[in-house]
Amino acid sequence: MNIGFTIGKFAPLHKGHEELIKKGIAENDEFYILINDTNVTNIPLETRAKWLKELFPKAHIILGKNPPKQYGMDEKSIKIQTDYLKEVFKDIPVTRFYSSEEYGKFVARDLGVEDRRVTKRIPISATLIRNDVETNKNYLENVIYKEFKLFENKAIS
Repeated sequence: MNIGFTIGKFAPLHKGHEELIKKGIAENDEFYILINDTNVTNIPLETRAKWLKELFPKAHIILGKNPPKQYGMDEKSIKIQTDYLKEVFKDIPVTRFYSSEEYGKFVARDLGVEDRRVTKRIPISATLIRNDVETNKNYLENVIYKEFKLFENKAIS
């Protein structure tokens, strides 16, 4: 049995994320998505999780309410992150990790799972969208674009 997973903030969830998640769902018997809380956006964790549930009803969604704050590609940061993931997935026998980023090899190594690196075919990032949502709105589902704008406007008010 193959059980895959991916992680992210999905702030916002965009077509690049969707491509990766679709591949993970298609290649596994079960697929988990860990969505972490973050301060890079004012969009609530629950709203971002709702997007995932609506678009990917076959996936299991896990809310990461207290993820580590330390990020980086140095061994100390990697250990902090992968120790967190080991705790989150301790009762789930995951076999594959899906990512389009370099850190995927470290997550796979430290959790003892297969590194399923997905090539980025869609040239977008959530950071680019947050910096200029109007230029990049084609990378968002319409409902996500509308909710993103709603929360963006609340932050300005």
